[in-house]
Amino acid sequence: MNIINLNHSQPQIRMKPDKQLDCNLSQDDGVWMMASSFIIFTMTAGFGLLESGRVSSKDEVNCMVKNVFDVIFGGLAYWMFGYGLTFGDSKHRLGQYFGFGDFFFDPERVSDDDSTDEKGISYSLFIFQMSFATTTSTIVSAGMSERIHLKSHCFISFFITIVHSVAGHWVWDQDGVFRKMGVVDSAGCSAVHLVGGISGLVATLYLKPRRNRFVKNGIRTVSDPTKAILGFLMIWWGWLAFNTSSNYAVTHGQWTEGMRSAVGTILASAGGGVVTVVITRVATKKIQMDMLIDGMLASLVASTGGCLYFTPWQATLVGAIGSSLALAAYPLTEWLKIDDPVGVFPVHVVGSIWGMIAPAIFVYRRPMNFGPPECNFQTSDEANGLLYGGGFQLLFLQSFVIFVIATYSAICAFIILFIMHHSPIGLRVDKYQEELGADLIEHGLAGVNVMTYTLEKKLDAKTLSAVLMIIVRWRSKAKLGAKRRKQVHDSALMNPKPTENVEMNVIHRRH
Repeated sequence: MNIINLNHSQPQIRMKPDKQLDCNLSQDDGVWMMASSFIIFTMTAGFGLLESGRVSSKDEVNCMVKNVFDVIFGGLAYWMFGYGLTFGDSKHRLGQYFGFGDFFFDPERVSDDDSTDEKGISYSLFIFQMSFATTTSTIVSAGMSERIHLKSHCFISFFITIVHSVAGHWVWDQDGVFRKMGVVDSAGCSAVHLVGGISGLVATLYLKPRRNRFVKNGIRTVSDPTKAILGFLMIWWGWLAFNTSSNYAVTHGQWTEGMRSAVGTILASAGGGVVTVVITRVATKKIQMDMLIDGMLASLVASTGGCLYFTPWQATLVGAIGSSLALAAYPLTEWLKIDDPVGVFPVHVVGSIWGMIAPAIFVYRRPMNFGPPECNFQTSDEANGLLYGGGFQLLFLQSFVIFVIATYSAICAFIILFIMHHSPIGLRVDKYQEELGADLIEHGLAGVNVMTYTLEKKLDAKTLSAVLMIIVRWRSKAKLGAKRRKQVHDSALMNPKPTENVEMNVIHRRH
């Protein structure tokens, strides 16, 4: 069996060079990955709180449920096909583009000669990578908020996980096409955030804006800013595990590389936070909740590409620039009328593009603790960034990877959405369902809504049907009455008659 090793901060599959030399990931490394996976999974709760807190209160329960479904159906997809497409056998003709085998993941199917440690490491790697894959689908979920059927969301989560898995093979597997070219992506900036961000942007554009989002005097409804900020804090906590554990090992002195990633991550968010506070204060005279959250999340995304290499001052600067670019994208989304409820475009598209470009500027290939030299863990690619004499080689490579993965993600997302839209399942909710809210339509929850939900109760099918019929009839009568009053008003203006003065006075008083 192939032995799981470490090389250049990403998982490796290669044979042991010497039976007397321990080059394997050990029990300590497996425990490190498993503990980090548990922390990363708490980000799902953070995503749910962040998303539900930034949409209208009639859809907040539905947003939480969708994040649960991302783990259910995304996790099922990763077990069935995702792990095999990323880390399966790549010794075939198209092995640099996708893995094959290890579908329906089960390490117990290997031969009896394989050790318990090897199976344990496989389990650890699976659960760790599954947490990354489900994170990708939650990003797409945020871009579709308040506009999609729950049943169609299940299929989208499943297939987006497959899309992520193929891109993960390109940058994480030793035989991946971009990995062999020397791409720098320490913690999934391209395979997670760029894939999720581009797919979410395509979904946002395909579904079109929510009702009354860009009409004159239109407003953005936010159900609970406190909940959104709490969700961000949970994501912030999980991001430390997301970046820090992406070198997959703590043995052989490799724990020092993880600690460097931790410092780089927290300083990037600090630098981005300072810039975010200054920008939102100057631009709006207030500390805007959504700008604060999106600016700091963009700084964390920006740190993801090169967190393993950045020095403290570099990480702080990278985070500050990432936040600035993300907030600069706000006016662009409004001008283009992109209805992005949770900031998928500024955070995960703009932030990930800068996160992939930053290593091409700041990376310096100093000696790093990737295990014993005899294990050949060190990378053979010594290309540095622009500031350290590396020229434009790494910049061209990183830009090329951005272009390819963004194009691939956009095409796949469009195909998935198009098929779902024209299938019997459907995609977008109709205007009446959107106005009533997914909490009522999908979950049978009705509430007394002042600023947010204060009371919820279950509705049976008969009561729900009666409520919907009353609302539909009322809306039809209201529209018919408004149309009749407008006709009377227009006809009176064109052909005024003395007998209509009384009625016209009534209409004018009403206006």
